[in-house]
Amino acid sequence: MTAPSVFGAHLIGGEWIDSGPTAVSDNPARPDEPVGEYRLGDSATAGDAISAAVDARAVWASTPFGARARILERIASLMEARAEEIATLCTLEEGKTIAESRGEAALAAETFRFHAGMSKTSTERIFPSPTPGETIRTVRAPLGVVGVITPWNFPIQIPAWKIAPALAAGNCVVWKPASNTPLTAAAIARVFDDAGLPAGVVNLVLGPGSMGNAIVTDERVDGVTFTGSVPVGFGIRDAVTARNGRVQLELGGHNPALVFDDTDFAVSIPALVAGAMGATGQKCTATRRIIAVGNVYDELVERLAEAVRGLSVGDGMHEGVGIGPLVSPGAATEVAEGLAAAKAEGAEVVATTESAPDGGCFFAPTLLAGGTDLTIAHEEIFGPISTVMRVDTEDGAFALANDTEFGLSASIFTNDLWRIDRAVHELQAGVIKVNAPTTGTELHAPFGGEKASSGHAAREQGDTAVDFFTRTRTAYIRPGTAR
Repeated sequence: MTAPSVFGAHLIGGEWIDSGPTAVSDNPARPDEPVGEYRLGDSATAGDAISAAVDARAVWASTPFGARARILERIASLMEARAEEIATLCTLEEGKTIAESRGEAALAAETFRFHAGMSKTSTERIFPSPTPGETIRTVRAPLGVVGVITPWNFPIQIPAWKIAPALAAGNCVVWKPASNTPLTAAAIARVFDDAGLPAGVVNLVLGPGSMGNAIVTDERVDGVTFTGSVPVGFGIRDAVTARNGRVQLELGGHNPALVFDDTDFAVSIPALVAGAMGATGQKCTATRRIIAVGNVYDELVERLAEAVRGLSVGDGMHEGVGIGPLVSPGAATEVAEGLAAAKAEGAEVVATTESAPDGGCFFAPTLLAGGTDLTIAHEEIFGPISTVMRVDTEDGAFALANDTEFGLSASIFTNDLWRIDRAVHELQAGVIKVNAPTTGTELHAPFGGEKASSGHAAREQGDTAVDFFTRTRTAYIRPGTAR
């Protein structure tokens, strides 16, 4: 199949749809140098993609697991072969450093390889029966058609987290990526196409966020997996569950890091700065609150300030840059407004990265000090801003850490095993890190949050990812007439 003349085209039913209006994908580091153009779809485009997935689902569900695994392995190999192309597009569209984008591409390839392997393992269970000769057995069936709605901050890896287990379980996919990173998505979709997926098994539709509503409300879509904001996620939840569909959510976070006086600063300072400022703070797992317990406060703030001042901010395509721009002018405005509001409420600016360039969507990483009365201490600002807070007691630290509507990730920095054990059992977060950043997880381990971060949604990643994408059936099997 020939590549589309417009780089960002829809892929529907195995065909590249190279028609309709276009929009421009911008470079947040160099706004005067657009990355390219992409096709703009609408609700009819989404409907066509859903129809293609419905038409393909019986064939894909009946494809033997070994054949599905081989295609996933080819996807992994092609992603590795094209990693530099995909990573470059990611950095140009999203702004993150090229090193981060390369790492993301490598992890995405590994995710497809992992689920290729998982598809060859048994998901069945056998239970004892009181009836002689009877076997009680569970089997899994694919949901059918899954809507995949992904964000811009991990435009390579998060689609892999969702699409790989969906395909391994025998589902067909309608994928709506964020409108900030359409060309990255199109490059990934070309990998799927070239790897030999049957027509209609994965369908890509590009366009505004409102297109997602056509996927969410269509009764032919059996489940929707979404990563994004809390308001949008809750709206998706309500719409999908109202029609008895299944929904998986990964939403916001306001993640705490507790630092005790026995911390090793050589470990905690790099981890705290990476967690708060890495990827320009545009991670749901980013460290938003640094909770200093007791006498550690003064030295902690001094060391953090020094580290923040020394960060390197610039164009993510330049080697050696540690922090890229924010994703868009709108994002930069929102973060600037959040910082201004915090300062107006009395937050102290402890340190900023003064070398951050002017122009583009660049924003200087900023360390604040303040208390729980600050709005920024409760509401997520999606940028490189973190607030240091002081508490006197261990009990106060744990109470403050849990004083949020979110529950995605949390860190604790201590060498005290009793505190570590307490953190594992008492911190209200789906991911708990000990002497490590709030950010960063492993693809073979479950990922997800608590409270408003994920609700009761099934976990992503690891061997539990299959739970969302399948229905469990229990079979009671008795032999025929005795011979």
